[in-house]
Amino acid sequence: VQLVESGGGLVQAGASLRLSCAASGRTFSSYIMGWFRQAPGKEREFVAAITWSGERTIYADSVKGRFTISRDNAKNTVYLQMNSLKPEDTAVYYCAAGLHIVVLSRAYDYWGQGTQVTVSS
Repeated sequence: VQLVESGGGLVQAGASLRLSCAASGRTFSSYIMGWFRQAPGKEREFVAAITWSGERTIYADSVKGRFTISRDNAKNTVYLQMNSLKPEDTAVYYCAAGLHIVVLSRAYDYWGQGTQVTVSS
């Protein structure tokens, strides 16, 4: 599975962004899809994940109520809608594919190259 993220950018606090992750290769719909992020000097952290059918989602407490993960299996794409962005959301955002809906990054087998999100105060 090859994953390519897009949609990052520089925004002001309170703004919204929608990240996309386009997948190619093996059957996209078979995989759990997750979003992670890594800020400078910090470890990569879990943001959100979604099951293959979309019926179950999980979120980090820091983004719950502000971010929404969704997927369109017909388009082989997973999205992360980010609202009410805060400066502490600044990070490189990565999408990942795996077989289990968990928060551990090591459980995901495939990773994109990342897209930068910068939120100014």
